Parts: sequence; structure tokens; C-alpha cells
Amino acid sequence: MAQPSRPEGESGVPRELLEEHARAKDLAPKLRAVADENRLTLLLLLAQGPHTVKQLQEATGLSQTLVSHHLAPLREHGLVEAVPRGRSNVYTLCCTALIEPVKILAGLASLTPEGINALVTDLEQAQP
Repeated sequence: MAQPSRPEGESGVPRELLEEHARAKDLAPKLRAVADENRLTLLLLLAQGPHTVKQLQEATGLSQTLVSHHLAPLREHGLVEAVPRGRSNVYTLCCTALIEPVKILAGLASLTPEGINALVTDLEQAQP
């Protein structure tokens, strides 16, 4: 039985595969920025609400310089935003849509294999 034809790009690769590859290429640097324990900690704190560097410093025990150092790649990749307030910046997640995925990623660390399987099943069922 013949396979249904798919629209192909100039290289002969299906367009949907090219689109997914482009999305993955755009996403990979953002995931690298998040793949640091300190940066993920900062994202989790920001998922709870806006914070200044001083508040993040107090919550993490990191120095002001180190907090700023870790916030830089998160800002560079558009994951957090800084809004000037007086002589400080108030940091927030770039968008509310990022809050739940950050919490899910953090929760994966504490899941058992059974819990991960249940999460995957839930995510698969939620897709259209």
C-alpha cells in the first residue's frame, strides 16, 4: 500500500520535519540556559512572583554577582525580563505561559518512574 504523500521542502525532507527541526534549533539554546541548577532555582523563584536581585540573593544564598551572572543568559534568551524600579531591577518570567512548564520540569526531579509514566500519559491525552 502506498504511503500518503507529504508536502516536501526543496531538500526532499517533509516540511513538517523541517519546521520541527527549526523549532528544536530555536529551543535548544533556551534549554541550555535553563540546564543549570542555579538558573533553574532562579526560574522557580520567579515562577512564584517578581523578585529583585537582593531578594533572589537572600532566597538562594548566592552572591549578588553570581545571581546577576545567572540572570544574564536567562535575559539573553528572553526567559526573564527586568523592569527598573528605583535603583534596582525587578525580575519576572517573560510570560505567564512559562510558569507551569518550569514547575513541571522541576517536578520531574522528584518523580518516580511510575510518576513520570503517568505524567507522559496525561500530557499525551491532553494533546488534540
